[in-house]
Amino acid sequence: MYAEERQREILRIAQARGRVEVAGLSDELNVTAETIRRDLTTLERAGELRRVHGGAIPVERIGFEPALATRDTVYIDEKERIAKLALSEVPDEGAIIVDAGTTTARLAQILPGDRELTVVVNSPVIATTIGTRKNLNVLVLGGRIRGKTLAAVDDWSLRPLAELYVDVAFLGTNGISVERGLTTPDPAEAAVKRAMIHAARRTVVLADHTKLGNDCLARFGELADLDLLITDSQADHDLVGDIEATGVRVVLA
Repeated sequence: MYAEERQREILRIAQARGRVEVAGLSDELNVTAETIRRDLTTLERAGELRRVHGGAIPVERIGFEPALATRDTVYIDEKERIAKLALSEVPDEGAIIVDAGTTTARLAQILPGDRELTVVVNSPVIATTIGTRKNLNVLVLGGRIRGKTLAAVDDWSLRPLAELYVDVAFLGTNGISVERGLTTPDPAEAAVKRAMIHAARRTVVLADHTKLGNDCLARFGELADLDLLITDSQADHDLVGDIEATGVRVVLA
């Protein structure tokens, strides 16, 4: 196998699994660990991977965003575990924001039936899922619907958020890093997420392990804006440690 072919295979494996290890790739591709390290360095310089301790994770290209249907089919178990753990952050009564996204949608689906909650959403999909529940008062933010995420954005979403104040905002993110904070590919969606942070007493981010260390085009918050990050147990320990060092509490599902 030529170097270019091997590097394409490494990238494919990283994107499928969310992470690759030097030792594992060395055995799998039958080459030395040093060869794998050189391949990872090449892929990092090309902007395809981000090196982490012992291996690498895939990097979403700045400005690139997979469609909702695609994202909803990956890391299903991890997202469900994250959502179940996030239930402990839902108040017994009061108001919450549930951001558009595949992991946040799973939280919405399992909101308990014994609590009186007002739930503010910017996703018609989530609104349809929970709108018929008798104990939930669902408020849907209007605006332009982005085709890729089915999230409502622009002024009709921002204006109501400026007048609201909730107990907890549960947000999704495409990227979270010490260097850039919370990021997402679309500036309009970033503006809504930023407004959600400002409209909440507490902010909880739900993000699977592939989001850690990624940076996208539009920043919507600093790590200091976070009260809690819930990710899954596959998260790189060094990346988790770096985030915790900023004062953010991180819980692994």
